[in-house]
Amino acid sequence: MSRRFDAIVIGAGQAGTPLAGRLSDAGMSVALVERHLLGGTCVNTGCKPTKTLVASAYAAHMARRAADFGVTIGGEVGIDFAKVRARADKISADSRASLRSWIDGMAHCTLFFGHATFEAPHRVRVGDEVLEANRIFLNVGGRALVPDMPGVEEVPFLTNSTILKLDAVPRHLVVVGGSYIGLEFGQMFRRFGAEVTIVEKGPRLIGREDPEISDAVRDILEAEGIAIRTGAECIRFAAQGQDVLVGVDCHEGSPEVLGSHVLLAVGRTPNTDDLGLDAAGVATDTRGYVQVDDRLRTNVAHIWAMGDCNGRGAFTHTAYNDFEIVAENLLDGADRKVTDRIPAYALYIDPPLGRVGMGEAEAKKSGHRIEVGKRPMTRVGRAVEKAESLGFMKLVTDADSGRILGGAILGTSGDEAIHGVLDLMVKQGTATDLAHAVHIHPTVSELLPTIAGERKPA
Repeated sequence: MSRRFDAIVIGAGQAGTPLAGRLSDAGMSVALVERHLLGGTCVNTGCKPTKTLVASAYAAHMARRAADFGVTIGGEVGIDFAKVRARADKISADSRASLRSWIDGMAHCTLFFGHATFEAPHRVRVGDEVLEANRIFLNVGGRALVPDMPGVEEVPFLTNSTILKLDAVPRHLVVVGGSYIGLEFGQMFRRFGAEVTIVEKGPRLIGREDPEISDAVRDILEAEGIAIRTGAECIRFAAQGQDVLVGVDCHEGSPEVLGSHVLLAVGRTPNTDDLGLDAAGVATDTRGYVQVDDRLRTNVAHIWAMGDCNGRGAFTHTAYNDFEIVAENLLDGADRKVTDRIPAYALYIDPPLGRVGMGEAEAKKSGHRIEVGKRPMTRVGRAVEKAESLGFMKLVTDADSGRILGGAILGTSGDEAIHGVLDLMVKQGTATDLAHAVHIHPTVSELLPTIAGERKPA
């Protein structure tokens, strides 16, 4: 016999849990299904633990730089990796406990632990339980992609999830993939004391960014002793004793790199292959992402998909925004669309990169006649005072309308300061609006009006 609910939410991630709360508050009976850990990627293998580790790595880095600030600490800076990991584990565990308390307090929500599979468009099985509902919401997230590279199945490798279970700092970590996840882990473990090599198939790091950002990030990482191997056109793996030999075939340098550990950071894949979506008639694309419209509804009218599994965003903030769109459209009579949001994200190396909207190359490709304002962080007083003056800040505008198209801040507090650009873009403000703003001194943000007023044709 099946159990009937008003709604079934599959996945207790950053969209699923708050949606269950809103539906419950609206008086609907809700089944919230989670097959592993509450909180999804962010809480368990993403933001919470990794940014905690980044913070520990930053503390170690600053301790080594103490003399630059006239501070004497004496002796060599050491890493107690067991304590580093325990701190990250506790922060994740505390977040899960908080989520459990929240869910348990939802008046009309029943939590089920187990793997959900569709048996029919309105029917889902979770272990021995069969659940039915008129509305079903998917928030099943994604996982690390294991690439089809020669030898990959014949050697031990790490992913963004399993690397968090290491008991000790690797002797030599080879990171395959020169994008956001790989760069964050690479710098982090270098600061923990590992030798690090980053291997990227493309001609430069973080290929979606403008070349000047890629080049600056490379300079930052190489200055900390990280080896960068781009143009690795034939990546392959082979065991060599307890180590892993990574073939790269780059045009310069050794054709092979020998590491004690290998991290695969070449992309993500959605957790949709074992949901029985065929039984519900839900369409996916060739990569397995659930196809949704601008309001996050699938091709089956009573089923929605939110978060990483819909291919419309790969961040906690986009997943949460998916929840807001679905909830407000369903419960508040709104007509919000996923295409209304402005792309924004950050790369959490040190210094961080905050990005919003279009880069210079993308803006030109889209047909805009553009103007660009730019300042190196060496001319930002706040950065100089903190002795963290690497990077630059950049604003891209439409030359005809003055509308802000995008911005980038690679520098200290760049992930925070970029929101001044984002908020103005949301209100369709112009570069002149920004130039006339009076920002607080001394801050990183105070230079945004300056570069807005100094923009030049590009």
